[in-house]
Amino acid sequence: MLRAKVPQLFTARAASRSLATQASGIYEVPQEYQSRTPPYSKLISKLDAVRKILGNDQPLTLAEKILYSHLVDPEESLASSNGKVSNIRGLQYLKLNPDRVAMQDASAQMALLQFMTCGMSSTAVPASIHCDHLIVGKDGAEQDLVKSVATNKEVFDFLQSCGEKYGIQFWGPGSGIIHQIVLENFSVPGLMMLGTDSHTPNAGGLGAIAIGVGGADAVDALTGTPWELKAPKILGVKLTGQLSGWSSPKDVITKLAGLLTVRGGTGYIVEYFGEGVKTLSCTGMATICNMGAEIGATTSTFPYQEAHKRYLIETKRGPIAQAADSVNNSYGFLQADKGAEYDKVVEINLSELEPHVNGPFTPDLSTPISKFGETAKKEGWPEQVSAGLIGSCTNSSYQDMSRAVSIIKQAEAAGLKPKIPFFVTPGSEQIRATIERDGLIDTFEKNGAIVLANACGPCIGQWDRTDVPKTSTETNAIFTSFNRNFRARNDGNRNTMNFLTSPDMVTAMIYSGDMNYNPITDSIKLENGESFKFQPPQGEDLPSHGFIRGREEFYPEANPQPKPEVQVNVSPESDRLQLLDPFKPWSGEELSTNVLLKVEGKCTTDHISAAGAWLKYKGHLENISYNTLIGAVNKETGEVNKAYDLNGDAYGIPELMIKWKEEGRPWIVVAEHNYGEGSAREHAALSPRFLGGSIILVKSFARIHETNLKKQGMLPLTFADEADYDRISSGDLITTIDLADMIAKEGNNGGNLRVKVTKKDGTSFEILTKHTMSKDQVEFFKAGSAINYIGNLKKQSN
Repeated sequence: MLRAKVPQLFTARAASRSLATQASGIYEVPQEYQSRTPPYSKLISKLDAVRKILGNDQPLTLAEKILYSHLVDPEESLASSNGKVSNIRGLQYLKLNPDRVAMQDASAQMALLQFMTCGMSSTAVPASIHCDHLIVGKDGAEQDLVKSVATNKEVFDFLQSCGEKYGIQFWGPGSGIIHQIVLENFSVPGLMMLGTDSHTPNAGGLGAIAIGVGGADAVDALTGTPWELKAPKILGVKLTGQLSGWSSPKDVITKLAGLLTVRGGTGYIVEYFGEGVKTLSCTGMATICNMGAEIGATTSTFPYQEAHKRYLIETKRGPIAQAADSVNNSYGFLQADKGAEYDKVVEINLSELEPHVNGPFTPDLSTPISKFGETAKKEGWPEQVSAGLIGSCTNSSYQDMSRAVSIIKQAEAAGLKPKIPFFVTPGSEQIRATIERDGLIDTFEKNGAIVLANACGPCIGQWDRTDVPKTSTETNAIFTSFNRNFRARNDGNRNTMNFLTSPDMVTAMIYSGDMNYNPITDSIKLENGESFKFQPPQGEDLPSHGFIRGREEFYPEANPQPKPEVQVNVSPESDRLQLLDPFKPWSGEELSTNVLLKVEGKCTTDHISAAGAWLKYKGHLENISYNTLIGAVNKETGEVNKAYDLNGDAYGIPELMIKWKEEGRPWIVVAEHNYGEGSAREHAALSPRFLGGSIILVKSFARIHETNLKKQGMLPLTFADEADYDRISSGDLITTIDLADMIAKEGNNGGNLRVKVTKKDGTSFEILTKHTMSKDQVEFFKAGSAINYIGNLKKQSN
């Protein structure tokens, strides 16, 4: 491992000091803050137990401190480490008790439908529901919100009734985007949180460990069941220097994505350190952590800073800031130990960092703005930009909005008008109200921007775009400050190229529309013949007059209590919601499956379970399953959403799945690298299981998706030899050989699983595959799903 000395930002006492007795009860906060404050005394005591197991001289990273202090039983998880963290990272499964759960409305439906099957009267930890994914952006906040609330009333009513019944905070439509609300209200240094969205790591910008998961994982925490995570390795990113000019926090992560690729962070927590950290704003750190999901990282986090303290105070959480100050000054809990080791170290000099533009069709194709124009010409990308969009969970802070407005005011003073449509998405009601008070919204609207509702909108495909038809076959380019840019993601058009960059670059680009334009060096011709050149944007980290809450109707009860008398009704006739039937448990026999599809190339969760118009079926497993793998490319024919029956008849992919399910024919999908990249979209695992799938065999998995498959009773396998992918064809019969042995050994069989491949002509051969099933995940498989397993445990305990 590479050793990197982490600067001591605060005075910390020696790690060898016994913490348990000293931590007891000294981090009290007023009653109204207790549900939002990590149990610091308990965490310090737990970390003391961990240090005794590892040896008091073993330095730990910040990520390890937070993770290990949330262990259910440190002795059980760490006993085989022999006092070395190198024997834990990437090897041991950790059983953890998270502090909090956050769920967005699209994924909350299935999470709560699963939670309901467990028979509990309340959640074991504080939780929140956020209605942000189902609001379509088109005409502006007021009109769009009214339409979306009417369209999704059944779902919103269901979620609200669940919140009331189980004591879960319900943030209704228009209140804001889950990750911005979490940052403003719930994220705290040292917190461990699960969120049913892949960009949950946004909360790491405030020093938390926040991990995106599927709904079944969320149910673990909601029911108080230990949540299992294979201990990540730790990737250290050392920041030096200081941002200036046009460079912004977004450029840190767009550059890092280019360096590491979409798979480079898989199996890692990214931990930032170095003198450059203290120069960043809290919301800037959140932007960086948010988009860490695009490199496949488990999560990202930052050590406690003065910027965190200021943000906590400005968001009315001063007592929590005092508690964080105290625990860090006393024990260095919220920073890495001196001499902490990282498995990899990447260094970025902020003073030399240039703005980057990433895309199209993948978030890791990174180009510095100085080379973007020539690259666009070389690649044959469109010459003109068709729209600019800023905001989203990634970049909707006050700092982002104020810097964008500083650019707009320069253009306004010069008489410039935007040349392309411009959309602005505030991240929360607090942000919207504050920028309205300070005149920013007025500036946006006077200069042609459409200010959308406080919701995800175009970022996740909820964009009713009118200037370019979804059926258009002509390529067009958009510039956005979003985090993800897969084909058809934003407007449903596979030919729309989304280039990800900072709000600054997007805003400047709307005045040129030329893909060759670089606002740092280039000028724009004015109508009077003169030339105009933007000066670097200026903005405020935090509003000088403080935040205001805005409209009170968008704020839920601060500490809701369960109301068992509330009825949660799901109509059998509904096409939006459907109660769940348990999946069948494992038969005890080897699995015998036919290859339904061999997938070529990138296959994200957007390909496996499309969003956009399909989001309305998130609570209805049968209906949403009709979109399964409709975006996948058939390796053998090059066709999208096309698979072939054993007799050669062509079908849409979900249609063939349904046919084989009705025939009682289990199936397997074979695919390439990073299968399931992208959103923490549980339906990408639920739907294949519902439609009769048994195995997914790939070259490699994205972390969240592999876990989701295990949670639903699927068997995820990887090729031991990637060349075996080429030996398999659709229609082949794939039969496991030693699955029963692996199950009998509770997964502890060396991680190998042999399978037999029988071709259509009757010839056969064996190949070796790999699995990562833990003891608990084997139990999920045997029970048919994690929810079946949890439900069985709860029934046994009652």
